Amino acid sequence: MQLEIMPRKKRLPAGRAPLLLLLCQLVRALDVPLDPKLLEDLVQPPTITQQSPKDYIIDPRENIVIQCEAKGKPPPSFSWTRNGTHFDIEKDPLVTMKPGSGTLMINIMSEGKAETYEGVYQCTARNERGAAISNNIVVRPSRSPLWTKEKLEPITLRNGQSLILPCRPPLGLPPPIIFWMDNSFQRLPQSERVSQGLNGDLYFSNVLPEDTREDYICYARFNHTQTIQQKQPISVKVISVDELNDTIAANLNDSEFYSAKSNRERPPTFLTPEGNASHKEELRGNVLSLECIAEGLPTPIIYWIKEDGTLPINRTFYKNFKKTLQIIQVSEADSGNYQCIAKNPLGAIYHTISVTVKAAPYWIMAPQNLVLSPGEDGRLICRANGNPKPRISWLSNGVPIEIAPDDPSRNIDGDTIIFSNVQERSSAVYQCNASNEYGYLLANAFVNVLAEPPRILTSANTLYQVIADRPALLDCAFFGSPLPTVEWFKGAKGSALREDIYVLHENGTLEIPVAQKDSTGTYTCVARNKLGMAKNEVHLEIKDATRIIKQPEYAVVQRGGTVSFECKVKHDHTLIPTITWLKDNGELPNDGRFTVDKDHLVVADVWDDDGGTYTCVANTTLDNVSASAVLSVVDVPNPPFDLELTDQLDKSVQLSWTPGNDNNSPITKFIIEYEDAMHEAGLWHHQTEVSGMQTTAHLKLSPYVNYSFRVMAVNSLGRSLPSEASEQYLTKAAEPDTNPTAVEGLGSEPDNLVITWKPLNGFESNGPGLQYKVSWRQKDGDDEWTSVVVANVSKYIVSGTPTFVPYLIKVQALNDVGFAPEPAVVMGHSGEDLPMVAPGNVRVNVVNSTLAEVHWDPVPLKSIRGHLQGYRIYYWKAQSSSKRNRRHLEKKILTFQGSKTHGMLPGLEPFSHYTLNVRVVNGKGEGPASPDRVFNTPEGVPSAPSSLKIVNPTPDSLTLEWDPPSRPNGILTEYTLKYQPINSTHELGPLVDLKIPANKTRWTLKNLNFSTRYKFYFYAQTAAGSGSQITEEAVTNVDEGKMAGIPPPDVGAGKAMASRQVDIATQGWFIGLMCAVALLILILLIVCFIRRNKGGKYPVKEKEDAHADPEIQPMKEDDGTFGEYSDAEDHKPLKKGSRTPSDRTVKKEDSDDSLVDYGEGVNGQFNEDGSFIGQYSGKKEKEPAEGNESSEAPSPVNAMNSFV
Repeated sequence: MQLEIMPRKKRLPAGRAPLLLLLCQLVRALDVPLDPKLLEDLVQPPTITQQSPKDYIIDPRENIVIQCEAKGKPPPSFSWTRNGTHFDIEKDPLVTMKPGSGTLMINIMSEGKAETYEGVYQCTARNERGAAISNNIVVRPSRSPLWTKEKLEPITLRNGQSLILPCRPPLGLPPPIIFWMDNSFQRLPQSERVSQGLNGDLYFSNVLPEDTREDYICYARFNHTQTIQQKQPISVKVISVDELNDTIAANLNDSEFYSAKSNRERPPTFLTPEGNASHKEELRGNVLSLECIAEGLPTPIIYWIKEDGTLPINRTFYKNFKKTLQIIQVSEADSGNYQCIAKNPLGAIYHTISVTVKAAPYWIMAPQNLVLSPGEDGRLICRANGNPKPRISWLSNGVPIEIAPDDPSRNIDGDTIIFSNVQERSSAVYQCNASNEYGYLLANAFVNVLAEPPRILTSANTLYQVIADRPALLDCAFFGSPLPTVEWFKGAKGSALREDIYVLHENGTLEIPVAQKDSTGTYTCVARNKLGMAKNEVHLEIKDATRIIKQPEYAVVQRGGTVSFECKVKHDHTLIPTITWLKDNGELPNDGRFTVDKDHLVVADVWDDDGGTYTCVANTTLDNVSASAVLSVVDVPNPPFDLELTDQLDKSVQLSWTPGNDNNSPITKFIIEYEDAMHEAGLWHHQTEVSGMQTTAHLKLSPYVNYSFRVMAVNSLGRSLPSEASEQYLTKAAEPDTNPTAVEGLGSEPDNLVITWKPLNGFESNGPGLQYKVSWRQKDGDDEWTSVVVANVSKYIVSGTPTFVPYLIKVQALNDVGFAPEPAVVMGHSGEDLPMVAPGNVRVNVVNSTLAEVHWDPVPLKSIRGHLQGYRIYYWKAQSSSKRNRRHLEKKILTFQGSKTHGMLPGLEPFSHYTLNVRVVNGKGEGPASPDRVFNTPEGVPSAPSSLKIVNPTPDSLTLEWDPPSRPNGILTEYTLKYQPINSTHELGPLVDLKIPANKTRWTLKNLNFSTRYKFYFYAQTAAGSGSQITEEAVTNVDEGKMAGIPPPDVGAGKAMASRQVDIATQGWFIGLMCAVALLILILLIVCFIRRNKGGKYPVKEKEDAHADPEIQPMKEDDGTFGEYSDAEDHKPLKKGSRTPSDRTVKKEDSDDSLVDYGEGVNGQFNEDGSFIGQYSGKKEKEPAEGNESSEAPSPVNAMNSFV
């Protein structure tokens, strides 16, 4: 059984990971808990805790210290070997061992040499339970030798040749760091052309004259001894071929030149490595560095690729201007072929580096200490890998296991030692050694056989106080062999705590993931093994969390103001919080302006330095909370000062200034303004803006301006006051930079050309004597430009021009200094005149009774004599075909833009005689009219009769009077009258159809039913068809012989009849009728409410349905009679919503055609045939009621009508 306490948990909330990591670290460091009382009784084999590195390079100028520290019980004794044999410390007076440890201290400062103690050392720590050994520590003194003296001849070479300056530093321990500097200890600049190689040499891809110098010095820095050695300076001289005259050439031979290569351009060649391929071997985990440096002219560029894969993204780095490729943490997967490519415009070369990654041994599973109880089993596992694969060997107490004392409980199986039924004599320290040609690993692991009953190391009755809703950790540190099992109980008689609510860690700790108030109580930890039991009680209290219920808020205050921060805290009543205020995470300034009063911090007379972060911290013994707010002390900046003009040129000047205080709000920009004292004195204009980081500005100036400048600073609060004005600076006059804009040429008369432009302002004139040179010529002619110079005006009129001829125009500015640049040429036209020719071949096609289509031929462009605006149609109604009386009507006009040659005439009156003509229109006006064309519109259906009245009602007859249609739209042929009765249940009776001659305006219907309501439909007809109908309702009188005492029914508002007034309130039929009316009124109110909520407009179809032919009625299937008089959606003639009100209001539907969209600029739409797309609107006309309303008696029918 393995006793080492591992921190594996059965369930772990994320919030407790840091604490358990700490527990994990403690357990790993202490194989047996370091409780003082426990350590007095327990024995433990030695463990090496500290030792010097395997490759230990020492400073020969200091004493040698070789570390070896170990722990164990009883404390171990130490011994050393040197170069494989026992190192007798007592025989060497310079060597002592540190008391209580195995660390060697060799005193070579007084006498002796470091080289004397060079060798391989190994430490052994031993006690009664076994022996642990250290690594083999190779001790070597560092060396920093001098360069061997050599004579360095000056190097002379031609411009463009390649060059290698060798360094060849002395071999040191450890190897030195190489760098090149000059005599002034300044590093020599390096680039893609000049760079230092990994071997320390300095490579030139090609040399330039500026490379000539006499102090190329290679330095070697030995960090261990903190010394720097330098090589003799190398002199390099670069000369051009032109400098070699025949005399020098005669005295020098080729061997005295570094190279005989030409300085002409050449493709790349490699300086290092040589050849086309090379091999590189590197150890796993190291940094792989591959280098390619090429020469050539122009300087080559280096590229890297991996032939059989891609370069690792996160581990690949380029150094030395991409001449060095580095891969960190190299592994076996990085083996392969790497190719470097050197390119310049003259060619490319390639070099392949074959990389093999080897590996010194590395652990897969290092052996771990075992603490077992007698009779238990266990195993030590030692697994390592490497390239080549390492060999595993075991030692026991520092002796190869093959010659170590035999142990019957031990069995070796390759990289594993298996222990069975161990006894106390089986305790020992085992060493695992994994080695290959690149290194070795050595690990100590002990087997400690102990028999101990459980012990609980946590103090009894420990009180834990935890904030609610946070994890609670109750400790139960224990020890025992065999490893005890641990259980937790709550309360005196509680059962074992389950893992579904609690987390039981293997180190004995009980975790309550979210502690609540009911978690308060006493908890008992019980540890058991076969040798006994131990228990311990701890107590848990849950406290309310401390909260800040009112946090300080961000504040912005101007200098000199007062600011207050509030911080209200709520806490557990058993905890006493302390409130602390911090400024920028430090204490508040010791200043009377800062006042802390209970929940508030008040800062008075705020200064600039008071800005910062203020934090309220509430602390208790269990928790703390904090809240912060930022105080910004801000103000607009102070104005800049010390304005100065420098670098004064004709068209520019340098302006510099000193910023004023930004008042703790960064200046974001500076605004520069200028004043022109010559042209606009006292008026400041915006010049430019610059970043708040700048204090100078290069200003572009215009000629002939007397400048003064001022500067304003801007921050988030606003802009500062302007600075004082700078000195004045008058720029020299110059010719204008620009010409007038908005140049146009338009004629005001048929024989002139008016040239206009927008003149330059005084600032743009650039000098005195501003004038304009106006030039023009005909566009299509060969005439020369005609020019005239005018004063500073904006218009010039050219007279005697042909009518509407295109002209080329340009206007150039000039002053006393000279002319502006050549102006742009614009095109204009001389004046327009009225068109000369009328459109011809005018044709009219009558589409229907209200619409006609007109076609015409376009007029020749030359005859238009101006810009074509369009064509205009004049048309008018000349006479009425029905009455043949001539009367002149107002002419109507439709204009068609552009070059259209047809158009539609809407809104015509049917059965009418029309005349029209067409004219062409230009910018001057209209041309002559075309010959008049006459056309007639056919008959159309008439409008509804103008009125319909029902007069003289009797018990069996009604008389109808009407006025003819206001627009007959043809010759009326007859009238049609349809009517039908409506009974008390709103059912419809049979429909009667009656034809009436066209010359009638009155008709009496006889043989009607008494006291019956009738619905009338009335319309006129022409040869084209039936017109719109008008509806009305009326009621016949009551028969006095049969209905004595009953008041006559209502025949509509405005009708009156004589009747007898009889009190019928006591009549049974009347009471029943009133109840029915009340119910009907309630239903009607509900229907009205629903229809009002629906809202919206009736579509055209609904309006047309409202006037539909009354013959189109639903029929009952059983008797063929008409359906009920209802409010159905069909809008049938007797629908309640469509009935004529009882005040005899006549609904008249007009259908006036509109001119919309037939002429330009009017809204509307038409189909291709000219028909109007849209909804015709109807007009409602009311006629005054006839008769005496006051004499009308109340009736049930009247009451019903009033709600319809």
